[in-house]
Amino acid sequence: MRRALITGVTGQDGSYLAEFLLRKGYEVHGFKRRSSSFNTGRLDDIYTDLHEHGSRFYLHFADIAAASSVSRLLYEIRPDEVYHLAAQSHVRVSFDMPEYTADVTATGTLRLLEAIRQTGIKTRFYNASSSEMFGSTPPPQNENTIFHPRSPYACSKVFAHNITVNYRESYGMFACCGILFNHESPRRGETFVTRKIARAAANIKYGLQEKLYLGNLDARRDWGYAPEYVEAMWMMLQQSEPDDYAIGTGEMHTVREFLELAFAEVGLDWHDHVETDQRYFRPAEVHALQADASKARRKLGWTHRVDLPELVKIMVGAELDDLARRSSGVLQAVTGR
Repeated sequence: MRRALITGVTGQDGSYLAEFLLRKGYEVHGFKRRSSSFNTGRLDDIYTDLHEHGSRFYLHFADIAAASSVSRLLYEIRPDEVYHLAAQSHVRVSFDMPEYTADVTATGTLRLLEAIRQTGIKTRFYNASSSEMFGSTPPPQNENTIFHPRSPYACSKVFAHNITVNYRESYGMFACCGILFNHESPRRGETFVTRKIARAAANIKYGLQEKLYLGNLDARRDWGYAPEYVEAMWMMLQQSEPDDYAIGTGEMHTVREFLELAFAEVGLDWHDHVETDQRYFRPAEVHALQADASKARRKLGWTHRVDLPELVKIMVGAELDDLARRSSGVLQAVTGR
């Protein structure tokens, strides 16, 4: 049985990747930061008590800001594959917390790579790079495109990407970088623009919210479906040689287009409900990101299947279903039925 370790397992990508690897027959271990509140809601469907017979999913308290906990658990778990997804990943927040973002997103990656080197374990390493690294470089962008980062988050990701390549070349590690373009799902964090839009459309439809406030509606992004992107992560670590790959749909759409599709799903005109707020604009904007994923198609055999209209339908549908469940729960509590 192959063994995998996922940092950032409680996030969108981590939860989908854990499910994917369990279906593949892996034993899966995840790093979880200590918190006074539960933050494992995305893992409820796969979590089982470790005392149960046949359990193959394990959570460990660790923080990539603390090197000792990382090294100790790496040595104890000895994973065949490491998927490094943990980061402070909100671009706008990175302007407010640049030092924390750099410590976790940039130096955290170095800590993990150095822990692998020092413990001497033989493992394959995946680093979650980001299309934000391209910044103001004109689209389309691929593995050979020059980086021009436009946020503390993007700068941190450039360091993480380059240090992964450096450890591959310096120490012969099987280390890959997946340069993933925007990928969304119903599990996306509620402060990210796509989830904000999907949730607001459902809430406004049922009178639970009046307005949605957003930043730059003209920003163009390459949006895909997150469960498909974690398959690409796994594919990279199954190759005979380590390499870096850009992953995306190759299609570019504005935030305004996403709005139109989402509000159309609930029969509303977004113009009646959306206002811009300067607080949500970035000090340095990234105007256009579009993947050239031809290398991934050629070498990995990976391609996307869900396009933007279907993605929006999935996300808005999930919000409507959640509202229906919650309203049913309230009614049941009131009536006792």
